[in-house]
Parts: sequence; C-alpha cells; structure tokens
Amino acid sequence: MAVIASTYTTKDIRNIALAGHAGCGKTTLLETLLARAGMIGQPGPVERGQTVSDFTEEEKKHGHSLYASIVHCDYHDTHINLIDTPGAPDFTGQAVSTFPAAETVAVVIDANAGIESVTRRMMQRAARRKLCRMIVINKIDMPNADLPTLLDSIQATFGKQCLPINLPAEGGTRVVDCFSQTDGDSDLGAVADFHTAIIDQVVEVDEELMELYLEQGEVKPEQLHAPFEKALREGHLVPVCFVAAHPHEDPDHPVGVDELLDVMVKLAPNPLEGNPRPFIRGSDFEHEIHAEPDPDKHVIAHVFNIRVDPFVGKLAAMRVHQGTVTPDSQLFIDDVNEGELKKPFKVGHLFKLQGKEHIEIDRAIPGDIVAVAKVEEVHYDAVLHDSHDEDNLHLRPIQLPEPMSGLAITPKKHGDEQKIADAFAKMQEEDPTLKITRDATTHETVIHGLGELHLRVLLEKLKARYNVEVETKPPKIAYRETIQAKAQGHHRHKKQTGGAGQFGEVYLRVEPLERGAGFEFVNDTFGGSIPHGLIPAVEKGVRKGAEQGFIAGFPLQDIRVSVYDGKHHPVDSKEIAFVTAGKRAFFDAIGKARPALLEPMVHLEVTVPNQFMGDVTGDLAGKRGRIQGTDMLPGDMALIDAVVPLSEVANYQNQLKSITGGQGTFTMELSHYDPMPAHMQDKVAAEYKHDDSDD
Repeated sequence: MAVIASTYTTKDIRNIALAGHAGCGKTTLLETLLARAGMIGQPGPVERGQTVSDFTEEEKKHGHSLYASIVHCDYHDTHINLIDTPGAPDFTGQAVSTFPAAETVAVVIDANAGIESVTRRMMQRAARRKLCRMIVINKIDMPNADLPTLLDSIQATFGKQCLPINLPAEGGTRVVDCFSQTDGDSDLGAVADFHTAIIDQVVEVDEELMELYLEQGEVKPEQLHAPFEKALREGHLVPVCFVAAHPHEDPDHPVGVDELLDVMVKLAPNPLEGNPRPFIRGSDFEHEIHAEPDPDKHVIAHVFNIRVDPFVGKLAAMRVHQGTVTPDSQLFIDDVNEGELKKPFKVGHLFKLQGKEHIEIDRAIPGDIVAVAKVEEVHYDAVLHDSHDEDNLHLRPIQLPEPMSGLAITPKKHGDEQKIADAFAKMQEEDPTLKITRDATTHETVIHGLGELHLRVLLEKLKARYNVEVETKPPKIAYRETIQAKAQGHHRHKKQTGGAGQFGEVYLRVEPLERGAGFEFVNDTFGGSIPHGLIPAVEKGVRKGAEQGFIAGFPLQDIRVSVYDGKHHPVDSKEIAFVTAGKRAFFDAIGKARPALLEPMVHLEVTVPNQFMGDVTGDLAGKRGRIQGTDMLPGDMALIDAVVPLSEVANYQNQLKSITGGQGTFTMELSHYDPMPAHMQDKVAAEYKHDDSDD
C-alpha cells in the first residue's frame, strides 16, 4: 500500500459533522459534496446501498445511516474532514459522540419536513458543546417546500441569529449569495435586506468594525472574516445555507452544493479558530487544560470513534489536538491505574478514512482526523499522548443519551454464552450507548439501548457478524421490598442428630427507615445472651433473608434490624444454627410489619408539539404518572415533566410515537422507589408464587 504524503497545514483543515433527522438527506448531500470536490465520480444512490458512508450490511439493509462515518475531500487547497452521522433518534449517541472531533456542526433540515425532533436535539447538543453551528436546508426544489415559513420557524426555534448567507431563487433551482452581494432578488425577498441583516449581526462582536460600519454604511467582505469567525464561536451567528443535493427534476445538477463547499472553505473555522477543547486532569473539573494546535509540541489526541473491521481489526478514529503523530510515534493511553507502569504502543500505520476505505498517510498534524489500527488497548474516549507530563488527562466528558430500553437475552444454542459475551464486548467498543447488565435481582442478562430499532439492529449484527442468536423477552422490572410498620420476630432453631446438635435462639425488632436509607443491622444484646462471636452469624442470616425477599423474591431495603435477645448452648450453638435462627426470626418479624413492594419511578421529560400536549399528559396520568410541570418552548413545542412508574413506560417510545405521529421525544432516568398499589402488589406476588410452583 502506497503511503500518501500530507501537504496541507492546520490552517487548511475544516472539520464538519453533518447532523440532522433521519431522511433529511445528509448521506446524499455527503455523496454530492464528494463528487463536486472530485473525490468520486457520481454520487451513489442511498436506496441501492452504494454510498461511501453507508457501507455496512446493516445500513444497506435498513436504507439509512446507523453509524458515524468519516470521509474527506480536498477543495480549493482546503482539506475538509466530513462526518456523516445517523439521524434516527435511536442512534443519536453515535452522532453526539463525534462532536469532540469537529469545529462545526452542520445541521441538515428537510425543506418539506421542517424542524424535527433530532434537529432540535443536535442544535442543543452542539450549542452546549460550544461548537460553531450552521444550518443546511436541503431539498429546496421540492414543490411543497414553504421556505419563508420554514425560515421563520427556524428563527423562532433557534433564535434570530440564524441568518441566510445564500438564498434560493427561481423555485429552488439555483441559489444567490447574500453574504458578499447586495444586488438581485430571491424567492425570500431582496438580497440586499438579507445582506444587511448579516452585517448588522456580525459587526456586533467587533466594536471597531461597528464604528466603521456606522460611519460608512458598508464594510468589505474581507473585513468580515475575523468577526464572522468570532460570531460563529460565540453562537452569535448561525449561518443558513440552501441546497438541493439531488434535485428531483435534474439529479445530475445539484443546487447550492458548490456554494456550500465555498462556505466551508471561506467561512467555516479551521482548528486554529475554533473554540479550544476543554481537557481536564484527573477528576479536577474546575481546572481545564487547553491543547494548543502546535505541531512541535508533544502529542495530545482524542479517540472519538471505534470500528471493528473484519480485515484490519480495531480501527480507532482520533482527532489530533496537539503535536504531530507519525507511523513511528510511541503513544501512551491516558487511563492506566495509578501506580501501574505506563506502556506505550507504537502507532505502526496511520490512516485517513474514506468510509470503509483507509488510506495510509505519513503524518497527522494538529486538527486532523486520522485512524490507527490493531491497537487493542485503545478505546472510545481515550486520550493518547507521548509525554509522561500528561498522565491522567482526558477530555471533559460528553453527555451521551442514557439507554433506557432493554431486552432480556438467553442463548438459542447451549454453549454460546461465551461467544455472545465476546460479541457484545466488541459491539460495546463500537457503540458507547450499548450497555449489558446482569441483574442479580431478576437473574437476567439485559441489553440496554436507546430504543427498539437500536436493539433490533444490535441483534441483527449479532447474528450476521458473529453467527450467534439469542432468545429475547421484555426484562423483568427490578422491584424492591420494604416494610411499613415496626414489629418483633423470634425463632428457636434446635436440631438433634444423635451426635453434636444445633441450637440458636434469636429475638429481633424491625422498623422502617426513610426511602433510600438502605439496610441497617444493630446489635442490641446485653449480658451475653448471644455470644459476641456469634452475632456475625445472626447478621449473615438476616442479610440472606433480606436478599431473598419476602413477598416476591426482591431484596428488602430501607429497614433497620435490631437483635436484642437470644439464647445459646455451650456445646450445640454453632454458626449455622444462628444463621438459620437469624433468617427465620427476620422473616417472622417482616410478616408482621406490613411488608410492601416498591416499584422504580422514572423522571420523564417529554417534548412534543403543542397540539399533542393534552393527549400526552392525559396518557401519562392514565399510567399513574404525576405531572410535575409543563413549559412552552420556541417553535410551538411543549415540555412535559413527569414522574411515572417504570412498568408503565417500559415501551414508551412506541406509545409516544403512536400519540404524536413520531414527533415527540423523551428522556428518562431513574428517580426513586415508591410503594406499589396493593392490587398490583398482589398480582406480582401471585406471579412469583406461580413461578416457584413451576420450579
């Protein structure tokens, strides 16, 4: 394989992530950008699975992006790294995880569909990360596209700082520049009006330029570059571009794509101009360290994407923030345990990624996005460096969506347990939002993802790539048990078998504690009624009973157990006797203390169009939910804050989709445990007893 020599500098690099809702045309736009830059011949059709970025079998089967994909092109002496991110809500974790590699997030909006749930999420995430944002309105040539209304909606939702820098004209069959030009008309109105709006917005971040503008009434485009970059970095300006990447009447002549490339080259920030990345050392979140894009300093690089390639092995995509990486570089991984000897790895080969293709290069400079292969220790979110001075350095954590959808899995074929564990370990490396847990309460192995589609794709990959299959079922709810009153319990354990016998007698009290307090054991004996050396045996028996559960086999919590009396025998009192006596005395007390089941409650934040707010709040109330509050959001949206039993919303994604036609989104996290209604408790207890009888 020939090694390509890099000739560009950090100033020549642009790093841009394409984000947006599924179906907005990101992948088609990416193909067209590559074609217009001369990197490929013709754009490959998404529906035929012939695109550069959607190259996995799962993506070809489903017909849209499921993973983040990295490509690059050279245009007008500028090296542009583009990241195509998935737009389905179930895969937003894959999109967000790439943001630390980019200076700019270009959020693509379908001109017909308008602002969708993932559009909002990506704009919010990029702003929170202090990344420059731009909006690309795609499919502007479609007959039903109402571009004036859409622009109004964008400004109402994301702010008046969202301003066009080019405009659609002649029904979306071409675009006109309004950043540097003042003449002409467009489908949205006079070009001069939009030009003035941009100037008015940009000069606000530069006092000297503002004075000049007020004096002369105009500024030259070249005078706008520095303040434009500052306005982008501060979120004071969000440029809006119009394109038709695949015009329905003339697919071979895209609209606005060349102009978009020009915007990326001339106006998008390079790594020297973007906001510095906030690295931190250890757990000191107050003290930030900013990497400097200097090729002569020691290396600091961040791994933001892992791909397990069947031919090359593990490919780790990284953004170089400082220093220069070469094929003979010795790099350390940031997170060895304290006191361990740090062992560097040799880079070996450096690659530029072009979808599934990888092109070997001779060096990676600050700001560039490259990949290293076959380094098993490298993982997602790792920081790589070549200096002992940077031990325990990591990027300020990016908040990924919390996986709340789950499936309990068991192997279809006996003996496949290890294969399944190995396969999921590899898939976890590629997908930071996949979690696998073994629930000690329910004795189930559960895979957790962001939604039904996410889990379905994972199981398809398990079968296609690793040739193993699993049986699935909804996971059991991890209930807890507690008591609601004080009570006393007693048990005498006496066993005679001809030789040495067993004897132990225990008296104890139980009382409820406040919710979340856990489990306490107290020794209140006196006078040696139970020898001090046997008290741990009593505690062991009590804790065994607490783990086993009383009503339905779930752990008991928020209880204080006080052992206050007992009897022993100088010969027959052994540890086993007091373990048994302690457990049975505990159950005797629990049965008198009004035992109750606790169910997990989740905090739910639901975002829906205003028109669905009443339907959603009514539905949540019917699920025993408590509405904590509602807020009106920009763009005719509403936020509903509620606490709901987990058992009622285990399949909430599909339920919300049904109510809102797919326009609602939600976040969910564990809040606390609450007592379950008596009739529901009886049902769970009956099912538990039925399961026991089957055993």
